[in-house]
Amino acid sequence: MNRIIRIAAALALTVSLAAGAIAAEGASIGGEVKKIDESAGKITLKHGPAKSLGMDEPMTMVYRVKDLAMLKQVKVGDKVTFEAEEATSGYTVTKMQKAK
Repeated sequence: MNRIIRIAAALALTVSLAAGAIAAEGASIGGEVKKIDESAGKITLKHGPAKSLGMDEPMTMVYRVKDLAMLKQVKVGDKVTFEAEEATSGYTVTKMQKAK
């Protein structure tokens, strides 16, 4: 009986770790910078599906940025990967880097 419990616990841990890795992988979104509004702290991104935000279709959206320094690292036309979260004030980019 003890062996069955250990096997079940190991299986549950494996499934949990795999689910976490899949969730982390799905958080990154690929897109292209369409507009930058430094004074408002916003960026317009054309991007593919954003499963982490519940968006199944590609679209172009305006996002706030968590850190204004992110806006200085990119220019219109740059391909980027980013992570975003939904807040009461709208969607906010929390991480962003130029795509490789």
